[in-house]
Amino acid sequence: MFQSLNKQRMKRVAILFAMIIVPGAVMLAQDINFSQFYELPLLRNPALAGIYRGDIRVTSAFRNQWGSVTVPYQTQALGIETRFGPGQSGDFISLGLQLTNDLAGDSKMGKTQIFPMFTYHKWIGDNENSYLSLGFIGGPVLQRFDPSKLRFSDQFVNGAYHATNPTRQTFSKTSKTYWDAAAGISFSSETGNGIQYYLGAAYFHFTQPKVAFDQAQDIRLNKKFVVNAGMSLPAGDRDRLILYADHFMQGGHSQTQGGALYKHDLLLEEADYGISIAIGAFYRWNDAIIPAVKLGYYKWALGFTYDANISKLKTASQGRGGMEVTLSFSDFLKFRNSELKRLDCKQIDFY
Repeated sequence: MFQSLNKQRMKRVAILFAMIIVPGAVMLAQDINFSQFYELPLLRNPALAGIYRGDIRVTSAFRNQWGSVTVPYQTQALGIETRFGPGQSGDFISLGLQLTNDLAGDSKMGKTQIFPMFTYHKWIGDNENSYLSLGFIGGPVLQRFDPSKLRFSDQFVNGAYHATNPTRQTFSKTSKTYWDAAAGISFSSETGNGIQYYLGAAYFHFTQPKVAFDQAQDIRLNKKFVVNAGMSLPAGDRDRLILYADHFMQGGHSQTQGGALYKHDLLLEEADYGISIAIGAFYRWNDAIIPAVKLGYYKWALGFTYDANISKLKTASQGRGGMEVTLSFSDFLKFRNSELKRLDCKQIDFY
């Protein structure tokens, strides 16, 4: 039993050590990152809001990670987007809200974000479906942890730990609220042969908010620069190949992730709504290989991914990274003459 407990302790030390020295892990420790990043555009770039068919889109996500090594890291997200327009000029705006909640490790280190979003889409094409979009997102962030769940070295007496043993470690604050923001730009368009694509760039944490619980410590959240790309190509009457990619840089480190889904429509009706299945895979550079499945049922879509860990953590994690599930809903709102907008060609759909 002692050997088993010691092995678990060594695993936890290994993963914490690796998260400090592995660039990709440092990146993810600073910012929330989903394997199905393509389903959560507001976390990628606020200018990617509104690139879907319909007036409203709601997406939820749940991620459970590192359960094979330590107390699981759990992340939840809820994103809401709605579109207003287009008007006679072809322009439209997107309003939305991005909520996230992250809980990590023994200390229950948590972070909750509440970010309203605004994006303006300028139609710049004549016959083409082309838009230049500018987006902004920002709001409060609440950080907290539970020190009662931690174990300190001075609580080990003669090699044995007891929760009742006193510790000299004290904490004046266990929670902190700060404000954060991001801005982005994107260009989206569609060619005459049905190829849809977008390119974007975003700047996160440009105010570099202080994140230390102790006000005396000037520890700031590193700025993050992100480049986004996506492409949807017809591969038959009922098939499409959809590509997604992101590259981001933060705190002297960088990370690239991308991949593809092959979508097949099993049934098409009701203005392109129907039943579909998409299968693919994604790769997070030097970190994970991620098989993906997405099922579409009319206005609903359900996505599944699982990270196969290939980073320096793979020995401790035994190659097991994390499971992720997303559920989304999109539709037209009848009070905006949506029946006419169903036929409007100015609707780029990547979801």
